[in-house]
Amino acid sequence: MTIWVDADACPRVIKDILFRAAERTQTQVILVANQSLAVPPGKWVRSITVPKGFDIADNHIAAEVQKGDLVVTADIPLAAEVMEKGAQALNPRGELYRDDTIRQRLNMRDFMDTLRASGIQTGGPPPISQSDRQDFANALDRYLQQQAKP
Repeated sequence: MTIWVDADACPRVIKDILFRAAERTQTQVILVANQSLAVPPGKWVRSITVPKGFDIADNHIAAEVQKGDLVVTADIPLAAEVMEKGAQALNPRGELYRDDTIRQRLNMRDFMDTLRASGIQTGGPPPISQSDRQDFANALDRYLQQQAKP
């Protein structure tokens, strides 16, 4: 099992949680970004730098992910794509995307894109809060515990 991270937009505090979990559980974490990233020394965390361009990092993750892997992303289309391959997706706020709601999330994302394209200011997501950090850490721990069970 590998944890893939859509690292271009992943907050540093979430990456730090992943780094600690990788060492603690000896789970491979791979950060994919279009720029070089600093990762802690050790054999459980590495980064892959892809060329700059629209969805290049997402496409790399989608191509490499395997059934049973976890993808950390706030990108709903990427989450839907990796779920179709049998992986799970977790957003940086601690929400595990679910098969029964991903289609609805995609529709809402498309609707918001349409609003923005027509000039309506929709604002962005709020900054990651302390409770978001805790929710993410808890969801990650639950996932890793489930994977550790025989």
